[in-house]
Amino acid sequence: MQHRQQAMWKPAWLEALNTQKFFVACSFHEHAKKNEKNICCLDCCTSICPHCVAAHRVHRLLQVRRYVYHDVVRLEDLEKLIDCSSVQSYTINSSKVVFLKKRPQNRQFKGSGNICTSCDRSLQEPYFHCSLDCKVEYILRQKKNLSAYLRPCKILQLGPDFFIPHDADDDTTHSTLVDVDEPMGSSDSENLSAPCTNFVRKKRSGPYICARSANRVSDEDMATNMSRRKGVPHRSPLC
Repeated sequence: MQHRQQAMWKPAWLEALNTQKFFVACSFHEHAKKNEKNICCLDCCTSICPHCVAAHRVHRLLQVRRYVYHDVVRLEDLEKLIDCSSVQSYTINSSKVVFLKKRPQNRQFKGSGNICTSCDRSLQEPYFHCSLDCKVEYILRQKKNLSAYLRPCKILQLGPDFFIPHDADDDTTHSTLVDVDEPMGSSDSENLSAPCTNFVRKKRSGPYICARSANRVSDEDMATNMSRRKGVPHRSPLC
């Protein structure tokens, strides 16, 4: 009895890959841009969006991609978690991917090649499963021990090309206006100078300061400008 229960056991993260919805708007960041849930947190067993990454940065994160309206993951990432042999892979942007869920085929298979063990989809040789879900279902149906196919993986991070929004670390991006007081001189020309205003924008990687200030008007510039002015025009005498 215990052996049978162990054979039917499925890890929670594997169940989440099959049941969680991806590429839907994140309810926690519904007003943010790029809020599609395209990541699966394997430790929380839930789907998250790029804005949620900060709260899960120490967890195992698996990026989910989209191919012909179906969820796929990179074969390189998935093989760190489970044996993916006999699952047919496809090449997208020079990367091999596998489908997460089964894709039943309406038309009856005719011709040479293999068919999926769970959904009867036509496959290329030497594959026997069209998706990860189909392989897991086949293993459990054969009453095999699924844990024998699992691989220990304590760290799984997103790829370096994955885009994380700048405000992913904070709930919102704050912008503050700071006026910097500078000592004013006693001359009249320095009193004409505009105050220096700094815009401080708090960003993810630290504060970025953009300063905007007007050039001071010196006595020489004042005299030069006055000398360039045209003289006051005189009216011609009436005849």
